[in-house]
Amino acid sequence: MQRSKSYALIFLAVAFLAGGALGFTADRYMSRGKHERGGRPSLDRMAKELKLTPEQRVTFDSITTYRRAQMRQLWAPIRPQMDSIQKLARIVGDSTHEQLKRAVTPEQAAKLDEMREKGRRRAEARARSDSNRKHKDQ
Repeated sequence: MQRSKSYALIFLAVAFLAGGALGFTADRYMSRGKHERGGRPSLDRMAKELKLTPEQRVTFDSITTYRRAQMRQLWAPIRPQMDSIQKLARIVGDSTHEQLKRAVTPEQAAKLDEMREKGRRRAEARARSDSNRKHKDQ
C-alpha cells in the first residue's frame, strides 16, 4: 500500500513538472520578444547595434511585421491542438494543486492558493496584452 502511494506521488510530481515545463516552454515561445517598441526588444537591440537610420528602421519593421504574419499563418493549423493541450495541462495542474493543499497546513494552503491566483492574474494580463498586440498587428 505504501509503495503504491509513493508511486502515485512520484507520478504526480513528474506530471506536475512536465506540465510546468510544457507551460513554461510554450509561454516563452509564444511570448518571446514582447517588451519595448511594439514588443520587439531583439529588433531594438539589433537596430541600436547596427546604428540603423530611421529609414532603415522602417524597412526592418516592415520586413519583421510581414514575417510575424507569415509565422501566424504557419502556426494556425496547430493552434487548436495547443489549446487542447493547455486545457489538459490545466486539469492536471488543478488536480496537483488540490493534492498539494492536502499535504500542508491550512495557513500554507491559503498561501498556496494566493500564490496560484497571483500567477493566474499575471498570465491573464499577459494574454490580454498579447491579444491587444495581435489586433494591432492585423
